[in-house]
Amino acid sequence: MKPVSHLDSYRRHATADAPPIPELTDPWQARVARPDGYDLHLIHRWNQAPHVAAFWRQAWPLPRWEEQLRAHLDGDDVRPLLISWHGRPVIYAELYRAARDAVAGCYQARPHDLGLTLAVGELAMTDRGLVRSLLPRLTDALFEADPHCTRIVMQPDVRNMRAIKSFEAGGFMAADEIMLPGKLALLMVCKR
Repeated sequence: MKPVSHLDSYRRHATADAPPIPELTDPWQARVARPDGYDLHLIHRWNQAPHVAAFWRQAWPLPRWEEQLRAHLDGDDVRPLLISWHGRPVIYAELYRAARDAVAGCYQARPHDLGLTLAVGELAMTDRGLVRSLLPRLTDALFEADPHCTRIVMQPDVRNMRAIKSFEAGGFMAADEIMLPGKLALLMVCKR
């Protein structure tokens, strides 16, 4: 009898659908960000904030953010999310299929691997333990939403020690330094 590999599950599912929208438990909620109105203006403002712009490098004009969000929502590769804590939006996140992103050139990405980028939008909400509290709940919800996903990756800028420490505290482990367009990043992984 041939031994069964944990990889057999994802091999049978060589392609993956759009990233799932996680169902979080209180006090957290996640929803798809809209490319207009309140969501657009909030995401634009957060990306102008120096603590976000320094590492995301997306302090774009409002029309470019509208275009970016619409492109994400029209495709199957990225889902822009607003994550709320006690009903208040505090984090902008992008959930993506790592195998269809530049990060796939830096490690052996599997079709169902998920990638995650996130930023706490308001400077006053940083250093409160929000990310380290959110990440275990978020990764559990993502693994539950996609049973074929075995890894979630993040790729913070190596200079962003605040984020790296929060991601480690939230269950991600450093794997390797990688070169991505525009930055030297730390590949971080959370396994099922």
